Amino acid sequence: MRHAISFALLGATPALLGCGSLDRATDVATGYVSHQLCSAAFVSRVEPEQFYREAIAPILAPVSFLSGHRVDREREQVTASFAGVSQARAIDRGPLGCLVLQGEPPAPVTLPPHTPAPALLTEIGGPTVVEPTQPALKQALDRAFTENANPPYRNTKAVVVVRDGSVIAERYAPGYGIDTQVMGWSATKSVTNALIGILARQGKVSLEGPAPIAAWANPKDPRHAISIDNLLRMNSGLDIGDSLTARASTAFDASAYMVFGVRDMAAFAEKAPLKAAPGAAASWNYTNGNTLLLSRIIRDNAGGDAASTLAFARRELFDKLGMRHVTLEFDAAGTPIGSSHMLASARDWARFGLLYLNDGVVGGERLLPPGWVDYSATPTPGSERFGYAAGFWTNRGNGEGQRYRIARGIPAEAFFARGANGQYVIIVPSQRLVVARFGPAFTERDDMDVVARLVADVMQALPPA
Repeated sequence: MRHAISFALLGATPALLGCGSLDRATDVATGYVSHQLCSAAFVSRVEPEQFYREAIAPILAPVSFLSGHRVDREREQVTASFAGVSQARAIDRGPLGCLVLQGEPPAPVTLPPHTPAPALLTEIGGPTVVEPTQPALKQALDRAFTENANPPYRNTKAVVVVRDGSVIAERYAPGYGIDTQVMGWSATKSVTNALIGILARQGKVSLEGPAPIAAWANPKDPRHAISIDNLLRMNSGLDIGDSLTARASTAFDASAYMVFGVRDMAAFAEKAPLKAAPGAAASWNYTNGNTLLLSRIIRDNAGGDAASTLAFARRELFDKLGMRHVTLEFDAAGTPIGSSHMLASARDWARFGLLYLNDGVVGGERLLPPGWVDYSATPTPGSERFGYAAGFWTNRGNGEGQRYRIARGIPAEAFFARGANGQYVIIVPSQRLVVARFGPAFTERDDMDVVARLVADVMQALPPA
């Protein structure tokens, strides 16, 4: 997505500012800046100007000098502008996270008081940062936090290492701590996978058969053949832009516009035509639209609005895992932005990884259907260049992506949640290991080489599982 924003703005001139495509591109830029700064200031509660320099300015380069912003702490909102022709405002909605306003603000959402249920997962760490006791683990963290002398920077903000259900090493950058909620970007897609899995266990949805999208209900509609499995595996065949490798030849990417420029993201996605047959290897295309459609399926099955959907996610997933510092953000239609916008503490992200490490069982209770974890880690044909499964990335295969990561230290059995710019929750079942790394990295391959070295270093430092 970051490439889509940059490419869309390159070459912007006053003569072009009236073009519809460029208008959309500037809407994406201002929506992006206002939303991400709002989340940083009012959800993560980190210093917004530092966040802008580290996480936003590199994405807008080389046109960042055209971007302006103002953080209004009293009103808990952020206004962003671009080149004097586009402006966006994002507001903080508390438990619903930040929202870029498109037209009139949505009706206020009344949320009942939430008292978290006792966690089924035992506590993974105490109230203070867990310092590694082994010198080799300390050295692993030292390497993970070592910054480059010159751009691009790695900006590591949090690392949490969990072995056998307990934190054995963690570290945070200044301004971040145990409770700081960090943006997961597309690691959120793995949380959407979990919520769909819970609905499947409850018998409310099925992976096979037509996905419950009303707009595709007519059997003569070629999209009627799209299944939930296709949406999870990114092989629906829908033409909704490209959230992974945006093309410079396009004026803007539909996937980026959908997330930062429209009120009802799933409604935008459901209108997309097919460009390939659902399920075919040639149909694989990593795009946020697939996951946003899954997000609406979750909303519809949870009660149909933001309040009931958040209550469902808390009751069935977050509370049971003891995830106490988490914010799932929603669009104006009451649908979770399940493609990209969940923030949680690094420990909570690690807790989420433990659910998949333990085959979908927590505290003796099965949250995910039998076989769901293996399904989620099974490679999808057509994704070999990257190594994608079903809401997770996977090393279980022999594609280019898997071979690259395995050669650098992430085992062949591993699978992981992954978000743009270096957000990782890596699960290594045989080692009883979860490694979470967060921070806005702009190094090649989203800091994959350094993260793989971190996993290899941790494994080498530990006794056999």
